[in-house]
Amino acid sequence: MPRPAFQYSRWDGTQVGFDIDADALLAEMSDDLLYHGDLNAALRRMLQQGFQDRNGERLEGMRDMLEKLRQRRREELQKHDLGGVYDDIAEQLDEILDQERAGIEQRLQDARDSGDQRRKEITEDLAQARQMELELMPPDLAGRVQAMQEYDFMDDAARQRFEELMDELRQQLMQSYFNQMAEGMQNVSPEQMARMKDMLSELNQMLEQRERGEEPDFDGFMERYGDFFPGNPKNLDELLEQMARSMAAMQQMLNSMTPEQRAQLQGLAQALLEDLDLRWQMDELSRNLQQAFPDMPWNQRQSFSGDDPLQFGQMAGLLETLGDLDQLENMLRNATQPGQLAEVDIDQARDLLGEDSARSLERLQDLAKILEEAGLIDQREGRYELTPKGVRALGQQALGDLFRKMMQNKAGRHEVERVGVGHERAYEHKPYEFGDPFHLNVEQTVKNAIWRQGAGTPVRLSPEDFEVERTELLTRSATVLMLDVSLSMPMRDNFLPAKKVAMALHALITTQFPRDYFGLVAFGRVAREVKPQLLPEMSWDFEWGTNMQHAMMLARTQLERESGTKQIIMVTDGEPTAHIDHGEAIFQYPPSAITVEETLREVQRCTRAGIRINTFMLDESPYLQDFVRRMMKMNGGRAFFTSPDNLGDYVLVDFLEHRQVRRRAS
Repeated sequence: MPRPAFQYSRWDGTQVGFDIDADALLAEMSDDLLYHGDLNAALRRMLQQGFQDRNGERLEGMRDMLEKLRQRRREELQKHDLGGVYDDIAEQLDEILDQERAGIEQRLQDARDSGDQRRKEITEDLAQARQMELELMPPDLAGRVQAMQEYDFMDDAARQRFEELMDELRQQLMQSYFNQMAEGMQNVSPEQMARMKDMLSELNQMLEQRERGEEPDFDGFMERYGDFFPGNPKNLDELLEQMARSMAAMQQMLNSMTPEQRAQLQGLAQALLEDLDLRWQMDELSRNLQQAFPDMPWNQRQSFSGDDPLQFGQMAGLLETLGDLDQLENMLRNATQPGQLAEVDIDQARDLLGEDSARSLERLQDLAKILEEAGLIDQREGRYELTPKGVRALGQQALGDLFRKMMQNKAGRHEVERVGVGHERAYEHKPYEFGDPFHLNVEQTVKNAIWRQGAGTPVRLSPEDFEVERTELLTRSATVLMLDVSLSMPMRDNFLPAKKVAMALHALITTQFPRDYFGLVAFGRVAREVKPQLLPEMSWDFEWGTNMQHAMMLARTQLERESGTKQIIMVTDGEPTAHIDHGEAIFQYPPSAITVEETLREVQRCTRAGIRINTFMLDESPYLQDFVRRMMKMNGGRAFFTSPDNLGDYVLVDFLEHRQVRRRAS
């Protein structure tokens, strides 16, 4: 596997980069992931909201960028006035007509000065006819352009200037319709316009072929007309999407004009494109593209409200900018995974949004990659899932957060008696005393003898040389966490703290007490066993009901298969309001006497099986307190009233003290 390439440059004190690693990313999204139980949704929300790295650098989210795009669009629309599209052209036409009138006067003066009577008469007749035509020029822009195209100029400079203006306007018009082809539209010679007509004709034929289910010859088309498409589309769909986006932007511009402005522009387009077949091919392409891409904004309009007159030559650039804004906005809005951002053109984003947003986009593209390379997530069937390593990392983070909080509060500090009779080495040794297990530490024993008698052989041992291993007293504990996932838990903001406790307890047991058993039962209207590897994805039930009876039955079934001390840790914010009767969940609130009695019967079964039940209450309701009091009297377990803020402290300290007590009792 090739090693990744890196580039380095000398640090000059100005370079500031985002400091992001996999653990920091997982910690950033852990609350969201644990609360909703959906890794892909957590990644999506992280993309949308952004976050801060460990250095306090703000990484922009897609919501920030979308707002920037909308603001940039507002600035463009509030800057321009569409009425200026015609003012500049009309002004240039007026100047050409004035130049033609001056040329006519000059021709008349030259004829009079020549002394040739015949020439003078012909020139005067011709000048009179031309001046009459000039006076009768239509007032509207499109009509004036068409009339001037048919007009026979007397002044050569005016004619040349008019022809140059027409070529420039044709080029700008075509670029406005096809701004994705702007670089290929620099030449509007008759030959090039003929090629464009042929290109549009073939493009319409390919659209019709695809509509019939046939396979168009895209490669052959690009060989003949590839110079029209500097974007180098890779297939027909990409080419058509580029053209559809351009034509949709032009259609938005037309929709944004007043009826008079729109009629003038359409008339001007007809006057500029004298070839009827070319105009028909363009109209046909527009119809075909609207059918092929109905979701494009063909019917939308923009609200131009500025005072800066938009010149005809600026239209293509403005349309391209607005089109790029729309394209980037659609890509960001539809991106649900970091990998989809790889399609974003970073240079284009830098031009539209600025350097900070471009840098943020580059980092957002790598979020999933960083987590994948660290082995925390992987992709299966198009969705990201936590790996076993990722589940462990989440649990360790939850455990670390709780222990840091406990140390800050100085809660839960306790000495654990580690020395006793057993068979597990503690990697410590001591001088032998009468009654100690004779687990001889040979190395230290021989060393003691050498120190006592000095160097030389043979080494003779005496009783005071004996050094024995300390051993740790082993106890095995089996714990099932019963976690309330009824609808009241998220409604009272209890679910996330409770789930964090579950993650932390699982991490504590699997890492510090690997011989212990940990099981998890989630209960709402009904109960279900949850595999530890699926714990991050566990969410709450969207229904009412707290079925402790069913949960205790499942927990008891798990614990009956285990050895050692057995306990149930129950975290709940409600009293028992549901039980199982003939396979069906029966719910009633306030709790019915039948539900309470059925639940207490299950408590009694747990008690007979030697299972201790410790309860952590997140609510002070009288029903819950009364039930727990009866359960404690029957089972002998303990009950704690806690809040979401200190739930983890109570659960972890109680678990550790339970193991300590059991070990001392042994």
